[in-house]
Amino acid sequence: MVAEMRMLRWMCGHTRLDRIRNVVIREKVRVAPIEKKMRETRVRWFGHVKRRSVNATMRSCEMMDLRQCRRGRGRQKTSWTEGIRGDQNFLALKEDIAQDRSPWRSRIKSVEHR
Repeated sequence: MVAEMRMLRWMCGHTRLDRIRNVVIREKVRVAPIEKKMRETRVRWFGHVKRRSVNATMRSCEMMDLRQCRRGRGRQKTSWTEGIRGDQNFLALKEDIAQDRSPWRSRIKSVEHR
């Protein structure tokens, strides 16, 4: 987020010393927040995977049992599945909608300023 805003300010020719709000900079450059775009990309890929046949190679990772894998000390890393579940909760999506591509894409599309 910080690096993104720094680049956007640089594109506009402003610095933090100009004290221009992030919202104003985003409207000027006409870009959506990076968090929304990343969420959209993750959920779009999830829909793509779900529409594949159960025998597809990319679906085999769903069947993997990771409970026996040992994680290191510290905060546990969020798995891809946990991240997708969080994105689905945030966007209020159900997994069965992914089978029909057009409603899925319309529900996950983040708002762009363009």
